[in-house]
Amino acid sequence: MSMNGVPIRILLVGEAKDACRLRGLLDTEDSTHFHIAHVSNLELVAERLTSDPVDVLLLELGSKQRQGRAYVQAARAAAPDAPLVILADFEDEPLAVEALREGVQDILAKMRLDGPSLVRALRYSIERHRLQKNLQNLTLIDDLTGLHNRRGFLALAEQHLRMIQREGAALLIYLDLDDLKLINDSYGHLEGNRALIVTANVLRACFRQSDILGRLGGDEFCVLMTDAGEDSAQQVRKRLLQRTDFINALSSWRFRLSLSVGIADVPAVRQPSLDQLLHIADARMYEEKRNKLLRGSDSPALKQSTTG
Repeated sequence: MSMNGVPIRILLVGEAKDACRLRGLLDTEDSTHFHIAHVSNLELVAERLTSDPVDVLLLELGSKQRQGRAYVQAARAAAPDAPLVILADFEDEPLAVEALREGVQDILAKMRLDGPSLVRALRYSIERHRLQKNLQNLTLIDDLTGLHNRRGFLALAEQHLRMIQREGAALLIYLDLDDLKLINDSYGHLEGNRALIVTANVLRACFRQSDILGRLGGDEFCVLMTDAGEDSAQQVRKRLLQRTDFINALSSWRFRLSLSVGIADVPAVRQPSLDQLLHIADARMYEEKRNKLLRGSDSPALKQSTTG
């Protein structure tokens, strides 16, 4: 029942008598496989989890069963990363349907609860939650580069922009890999894919783990610097240019990595929407790309002639 030899950690939100009863049910199975902690109300959950993470949250509804969905939503907000199992005083089909829609893994009627069914519900809930997280990650990650895809980037950026409003300014960086179509046409799609992967690695090298990196699709990338600190747009540009120059000097690839960059400041107050910020940064990126074309130089992406 344990995970990798470590007891399954359960946090019960409810009355002490229910914690005692659950310990008794689990003792009939194998108590060494479980560790039950107890708090009396939801207000204590978040604080408890900061110092003592758990594998599953058990929510005893009691008199709050009539409140239904609102109480379940509060529990999900208090422990968003833990699988949630509900203990109800009586069977309630409408509540069960609502709870499942809110992401609850299981709802158990206390009157029918025994040791084997409790153990089975806990194990299945933890495993379902793990699989759901894995599937969610797959839908938010770009297969080729390992960065967030458009959906993942937009979701995380929206969430972090709300925190930036309270904590400080940031930068939104919009990047375009120059001449990806020409790389594909000249050297093949494997080299085009390599150029995209190298671009992703440049971003990983230039930004922190706390920054949000994404490939929006095709040759377009985006970064939200969640706390720009002392960094200015000019410093970010310089860091990206130095990294790409370093890569180009050492690489034996047939293409030359070149990025067009547009940067929008994200103020702490009177903050534009994410769509507006993307539009501003995108426009500045295209302005840089137009300037490259106006200079009339050969394609920055080709190291050598394709005809010789």
